[in-house]
Amino acid sequence: MTTKTLRSPEALAAAGLIAPDRLTALERVAAQYAVAITPAMAELIEAPDDPIARQFVPSEAEFHLLAQESADPVGDFAHSPVEGIVHRYPDRCLLKLNHACAVYCRFCFRREMVGPDGLRPLSAEALEAAIAYIAERPDIWEVIVTGGDPFILSPRRLRDAMARLARIDHLKVVRFHTRVPAVAPEMVTDELVAALQAYGKTAYVALHANHARELTPAARAACGKIVDAGIPMVGQTVLLAGVNDDPESLTALMRALVETRIKPYYLHHADLAPGTSHLRTSIEAGQILMRAMRGTVSGLCQPTYILDIPGGHGKVPIGPDYLADGPNGGSVEDPAGRRHAYPPKGL
Repeated sequence: MTTKTLRSPEALAAAGLIAPDRLTALERVAAQYAVAITPAMAELIEAPDDPIARQFVPSEAEFHLLAQESADPVGDFAHSPVEGIVHRYPDRCLLKLNHACAVYCRFCFRREMVGPDGLRPLSAEALEAAIAYIAERPDIWEVIVTGGDPFILSPRRLRDAMARLARIDHLKVVRFHTRVPAVAPEMVTDELVAALQAYGKTAYVALHANHARELTPAARAACGKIVDAGIPMVGQTVLLAGVNDDPESLTALMRALVETRIKPYYLHHADLAPGTSHLRTSIEAGQILMRAMRGTVSGLCQPTYILDIPGGHGKVPIGPDYLADGPNGGSVEDPAGRRHAYPPKGL
């Protein structure tokens, strides 16, 4: 069992996670896209193509680029008025404090921006300008602290960011997006949890998890610290081929999140990031999955299936449609696939 984060194909080979004959090719991949697998995730990998390995172990398939893929598939740069801010929607914006993560996902839509050779963390001057941007816009009700992963920052830096945000009266909600409670649960200390809270602000934590096995006892305990401190948690998942693109795997993940007191929030259709086509499904496949879960799995476990429209045009729900028009009026489909007239005659 490894005790250190694996950060190179050579380290992966030494840990038995890749075959030695793949080393040269994967070193080329790692030169382009950062590699990091924490001990918690390395321990979960049971086979070269299992759901955990597919998320974190680099693959030769990443050399396969499609014309429609983009280094900035969701338009961060087009909607970044000042460094560290992405402002797409009127009442909320992103605050990207850093561009490093505890692990690097092979499907990351910011894979061209994160990692040791990615964008630098916000300087003190840049942070001041970002906070000023938020303070000058009273329509901003929520700030989403992301990156990178903000939970790899020290509690001191998180506490400082929250203290600055706490002084903005019109800002009411601060949401942190992270993978750390699952991939490095030991980093969720009492000091870190306390740093997320500030008087007059409501904090939320969104956990990114894609397979039920990620929610180990240690991960659930880390999430428990956050929830027990009065900070609600929601779950974000990316639909990934060979990871969670079957009803059993997706149901198990959503139930594991709810059991951990995390409400499933979004199921993201995978973005058009470079070299990630081997992990993307079709939208039709995602709709079939959502339809399979409806009526058979608790409503608590139902995320919203969404597409982040390429180019920065925003997120839209793309789940299955149960309503239809016909020559004799409308109809609605029930979870068993039967159609019923709606509205009923006389309405």
